[in-house]
Parts: sequence; C-alpha cells; structure tokens
Amino acid sequence: MARFRLELGPVPLHHQVYLDLRAALDDGEWRPGDLLPPERQLAARYGCSLITVRRALSELTREGRIQRTRGRGTTVLPPRIERDFGGTLSFTEEMQDRGLDPETRLIGARPESAGEVVAAALGIEPGSPTLYVERLRVAGGEPLLLEQVHLPAERFPGLLASDLEHGSLYDLLTARYGTRIARAREALEPVLLRAREARLLGQRPRAPALLIEGIAFGADGAPVEFARSYVRGDRTRYYVERVVVRASWQADPTTVMSADAAPDATAPRTAGQDRSRASTPTTTASTG
Repeated sequence: MARFRLELGPVPLHHQVYLDLRAALDDGEWRPGDLLPPERQLAARYGCSLITVRRALSELTREGRIQRTRGRGTTVLPPRIERDFGGTLSFTEEMQDRGLDPETRLIGARPESAGEVVAAALGIEPGSPTLYVERLRVAGGEPLLLEQVHLPAERFPGLLASDLEHGSLYDLLTARYGTRIARAREALEPVLLRAREARLLGQRPRAPALLIEGIAFGADGAPVEFARSYVRGDRTRYYVERVVVRASWQADPTTVMSADAAPDATAPRTAGQDRSRASTPTTTASTG
C-alpha cells in the first residue's frame, strides 16, 4: 500500500513525490551516506510509476541532495555549506562557526614573473616579480576550495618563507608588512574543473564549480592581491543579502499622495512636506 497519497490536480505527480522525499531528507529519515530505497520500492511507496519516481529523483539530483550511481544506487549527500559572499569572516572563522574543523594545505609557493592578466590586475609591468601561493582549504576533512593567489614581490619580501598553512594570509600581511586589506572587487563565474583542479578538490574532471576571481586593495587604495578560487559546486552555496532601494521611495511618504487625496493648494505646508529622505544602500567587503 502506498505510504503517501498522490493527488490529481495542478501539481504534477513527480513534483509531489519530490516534495515528500525532500521533506523526508530534511527530517532525517535518510542521512548523508545512506542509500535511498530502490526505485521500485519508492514507486510502491507512492503508488506511482517508475517514470514519476525517476523525475522526482532527477530534481533532487539537480539540487545536490542525492547522487545516483549506476550499479550502486542513490546516495544521500551532505547538505551544502552556505557562505555569505559579502561577509567579513575569514574561511577559518566561518567554518568554525559552522562546527567544521578548518584546515589549510599548502600546494605551492614560488616566485613568478607577472603575465599580462596578473600585471594588469596588480597595476605592475608585465614580467615584474610576483609571489604565487596556492592553498587548498579544507573543512571537516573535505576539500572545499582551491585558492591561487598572486602578490607583488617588492611589497612583500620574504613572504614565501612564512608559515602559509596556519593562520590568515591577510593577518600575516597586516602584522608583518603593515598592509591591511580594505576592500575587494570579486566576480563569480560557473566553470567546469580542469583535471588538475578537479584532482585537488576530489572531483571528476569537468565537474561543475564556481570560479571567484578578484582583486584585493590595501588601505592606500593600491591593488595588493590577485586571486582565483575554485569552489566545489556540490558542497558550497553562496548567498548575498542586500538593501533594496528604489528611486520612487526616496521622497518623504507624506509628500506621496494620490490625486483623490491631494490637499487644497492654499493649505499651509508642513515642514515634513518640504523635505525628502535619501536611502543609502550598505555594502560589505569580503576580507578573505
């Protein structure tokens, strides 16, 4: 007998199955690493066809809630880690707040000559000396993102001899070189991982990921870092919180009246009707 009664109506049957399976995952009926029942058992659970079950499972797969493997079955995946893209916490602080044990693994650190892209980002001449640092950021024993950082060598002499696996890079730049990162301009782009980046992140080649490319500026306004970060798309989700402002909302509400309720032209005006208030959006800079 079906456990859940599907109803004919405007909501497609496969979406009803999807909603119930998602609720069961949220309630902990199946936990990360568990195998879902075979498709035939799920079809019996809902009293529907195999096609309906497969469509519901496809929706959960697209959301990253499950992974379907031929010959093995359907595995429940751990929930994605949500990160505030406009936040000010470092990776280590953010993971600790989520109860995950953070770790940084140094992949490479070496001097390099600036190519055209790096030189343009850092405001230096092509061929100028730079420092390249590549680090793998891990949380709960699982690699989450791969950082590739370029810094102007003249500004940070001796940096490569520092401990680059423990502590914040930005804290090191502040404490040792007096360079405090004041703001960052970053862009996000979906990409498919190349073989090397995929291997370091524990993914298959051409797995979907998020590329964050940005320039960090010091308090003096000069660019001091050009970085690319490859973020696993199956384990991380970014969100942005913003202030919503519209030009039509900037006038004092007391001055916005409908034509039917317009006051007599000869009536005295109040001070509030002669003022307008401007709303200013607030922004935050990620300090890495």
